[in-house]
Amino acid sequence: MDALDLARWQFAITTVYHFIFVPLTIGLAPLVAIMQTAWVRTGDERWLRLTKFFGKLFLINFALGVVTGIVQEFQFGMNWSEYSRFVGDVFGAPLAMEALAAFFVESTFLGLWIFGWDRLSKRVHLACIWAVAVAVNLSAFFILAANSWMQHPVGTRFNPETGRAEMESIWAVLTNSTLWAAFPHTVTAAFLTAGTFVAGIAAWWMVRLARTRKPENVELARTVYRPALVLGTVTMLIAGVGVAVSGDFQGKLMFEQQPGKMASAEALCEGTEAAAFSILTIGDLSNSCEGVRHLIEIPGLASYLGTGSFSGPDSYLPGVVDVQESYTERYGDTDDAGNPVSYTPNLALTYWSFRLMIGLAIGSVALSLAALWFTRGGRVSDNPWLARIGLAAIPMPFLASSFGWIFTETGRQPWVVAPNPTGIDEIRLLTLRGVSTVVSPGMVLTSMIVFTVVYGVLAVIWYRLMHRYTVEGVPAVVHDDSPEARTDDAADRPLSFAY
Repeated sequence: MDALDLARWQFAITTVYHFIFVPLTIGLAPLVAIMQTAWVRTGDERWLRLTKFFGKLFLINFALGVVTGIVQEFQFGMNWSEYSRFVGDVFGAPLAMEALAAFFVESTFLGLWIFGWDRLSKRVHLACIWAVAVAVNLSAFFILAANSWMQHPVGTRFNPETGRAEMESIWAVLTNSTLWAAFPHTVTAAFLTAGTFVAGIAAWWMVRLARTRKPENVELARTVYRPALVLGTVTMLIAGVGVAVSGDFQGKLMFEQQPGKMASAEALCEGTEAAAFSILTIGDLSNSCEGVRHLIEIPGLASYLGTGSFSGPDSYLPGVVDVQESYTERYGDTDDAGNPVSYTPNLALTYWSFRLMIGLAIGSVALSLAALWFTRGGRVSDNPWLARIGLAAIPMPFLASSFGWIFTETGRQPWVVAPNPTGIDEIRLLTLRGVSTVVSPGMVLTSMIVFTVVYGVLAVIWYRLMHRYTVEGVPAVVHDDSPEARTDDAADRPLSFAY
């Protein structure tokens, strides 16, 4: 493998690994803030116990997310230095805004939240976790602004003298239509992930306690874990609707801006009207389209996802062959070095990642339906199936989010910066032109092995910590340590970690 292949593998490994932590961080921070708000407003101790419990899990996930995300910044200047040279003036701006306006805010106020339980008033302390919740979502906005610009460049001009893209309007970058389609979809998917996480753990604990038949355990299940299950279920239901609506809008915009991605998502070789959505396709998905057969289909659905029409001329979807011909005519059939260029992404990867992104949502659907049924009428369920569904559902939205990210990035290939034919068509960059010209395959392979091993160790640490504190459950005893409730002088006490 050459440096390009290795650099792509390394970026894929580190990015997908990092993205495992992102949805839970984005979605769980507001849920913890809601739990603490309920405690501050009602004084009900159960919400304080849930805040401490899920707050600890949030902190573990946040810490691992930060550690694994740092590597992403360095790769732009090392393995992908040619990419950074070409788009650094534009791409660096939202990343800098993310650090200054989002990451520093969330880090600062998270520190105040951790150490401020006995130093800050209840309302000020509550404001800290809400600041974190807003900041993590603002961080996602700026990261997606940078990525959306790669998908659909706007607010930029090409300088032929320097051969670089130069920003003309940061406002255009931050109001990019691609960004405002991707951001709601990403955030609602994050809330779906966090809701499933909270509901799955609460369901497991509720059933476990209820099956002991001990009055004190049943009461704990009723007063603490059932409310958490309800909160998680409501979050799943609202977020699920948001994911579906925002995904539909994003699909239609994707069809306008990157028709090749839509065609590859369906393994649609030839353009057609009333294109069916394929549930199962067999044949050669190695980009040759030979012998591809759609065995199970939903008539007209693919056309609707892309065009909004189930049938008729307006429902026409171009196939990968049509897109290849169109792009070849517009951008040529060879790169700068004279090598042939295929404008068709990996069909097998895009086809199956798109379906796994959608299909894995079944875990959240199953858990929400089971929770609604088994807890109807105020019941505390001891049915083991609810616990099993809860545990099985937890990883599914994580995987769905990761496959969605894989589809978004691989479906753009062979572009690292996709062209915008309706605007600044000259702002485009093939992936093979973005890799550094000075890194050797050996250098990339060595760093990829090191990162993979380190990330593997971190994965074990993350799992063991999350498992350990999940099986411990909510704290048995909690105290209101706020200055309003204390009788001693908190100023004389040393600063302590609240968890």
